[in-house]
Amino acid sequence: MNVREAVLSVDETQASLLEGPSLIERAARTASVAAADADGVDRDALFPHKAFDTAREQRLLGVMIPVEFGGFGASIHDITDICYTLGRACASTAMIYAMHQTKVACIVRHGHGIPWMETMMRRVARDQWLLASSTTEGQNGGNIRASAAAVDHAGDTVSLVRDATVISYGAQADGLVTIARRATEAAASDQVLLALAKDDYSLKQTQGWETLGMRGTCSTGFELKVDCPADRVFPEAYDKIHAQTMTPFAHLCWSSVWAGIAAASVTRAQAFVRKAARNSGGQMPPAAAHFTAAKMSLAKLRALISANLDAFARAEHDERALGSLDFQSSITLLKVQASELAVETVMHAMRTAGLAGYRNDGEFTMGRHLRDVLSSPIMINNDRILANAATSTLMSGIPTSLRD
Repeated sequence: MNVREAVLSVDETQASLLEGPSLIERAARTASVAAADADGVDRDALFPHKAFDTAREQRLLGVMIPVEFGGFGASIHDITDICYTLGRACASTAMIYAMHQTKVACIVRHGHGIPWMETMMRRVARDQWLLASSTTEGQNGGNIRASAAAVDHAGDTVSLVRDATVISYGAQADGLVTIARRATEAAASDQVLLALAKDDYSLKQTQGWETLGMRGTCSTGFELKVDCPADRVFPEAYDKIHAQTMTPFAHLCWSSVWAGIAAASVTRAQAFVRKAARNSGGQMPPAAAHFTAAKMSLAKLRALISANLDAFARAEHDERALGSLDFQSSITLLKVQASELAVETVMHAMRTAGLAGYRNDGEFTMGRHLRDVLSSPIMINNDRILANAATSTLMSGIPTSLRD
C-alpha cells in the first residue's frame, strides 16, 4: 500500500465511523443475534458462530485497531461498554470478545514500528481476524507468569511445542497470541509473547470442554506446535506487556462481561417483581428485598469497574504510573472483587424470583446466568491472586483521604 492509498484508507475508515452506526449500536445489533442463540450455544457447547458473523459484519473485531491501520481507534471505555452489552445477551460471546480484545490490545500497544505486528493490525481490521489466547499450560494451574515451554531459535525462524491445557475457541480463531520462555536456557519467568497467524502453528486436541458454564467458549486443550518466522516474537519482555497491557485489559474486559451477566439477571428479577406485584394488586412478593440487594450489588460492581477504567485511562501512556504498586494492586484485585460481586448479584437476583428463577423452562430462568458467572472466581483462581498479592498489598499505603 502506497502513501496515497494509506491516506485514503484512513479517510474511509473515519468516514465509516462518523457516518455509520455508533460502536454501541453495532454492539447492540450483535447482542441481539447473540441473545437469540444463547440458549443453544449453552446447551450444546457450541461456538457462537452467528454472533461472530454479525460482529464481523459490524466491524467490531477491529475497533481498537488505530485508524492508520484500518480500525476505529476505540478506547478502553468503548471496548468495555461492548463487553457489557454482549454480556447481557450471551456470556460466551462476550467472554470470547473480551479475550480477543485483550490480545488485540497487546499488539496495538506494543507492536508499533514492527512490520509483522502492523500487518496483524491491518488483518484484524480489514479481515476481522479473531485472535485466541494460549496462556494456561500443563499443570501450572493458571500461573501465567511461569512458562515450561521454550522458544527454540534457528536463524530467522523459531519453533515451540506447548501443552496448552486451555485455548478458548482455538479451533475457530484466525490467529493466536501465546507466551513462552525466551529460550531453552531461560528461567520460567523470563518470557516472551508471540503473535501468530493460523499458518504459523498447528493444534492437536488433547482435552474436551464439558463444563458447568461458559460452554460456548469451547475452551478445549491442545498440543500447540509453532514453526514460524522470528518476527512473530515481540521484542519487549513479557513482564512489561503483562503489567502494562495484558492484566489491565483482561481484568477490565472480563469484569465488564461479568457485570453484563449480572445486569441480565437483575433485569429478569425486576420483570419478575413487577409481574408478581401486578398479579397481587400491587403487593410486593416476599423476596423483593433480594431485588434491592441485587440492585445495590450491581451498582457497586459498576462503580468498581468504572473507577478502575478511569484510573487506567489516566495512566495508560505513563509507564511509571502503570508500574506503580498502587495501580498494579488495584487492577489485579479488580478481578477478585468484580467476580465475587457478580456472583453475589446473580444469587440475589435468583433468590428474588425463587423457583421461577431456579427453573430452566420459564421466562425468568437464571440458571444459565448463574452457571456462567460462577466461572468468574475460577478463571485465574481468586485464591491464587490473593495469595500472590499479599506482599504488595501489605507494602502499599492506606489513603489519608476519601479522594486519594
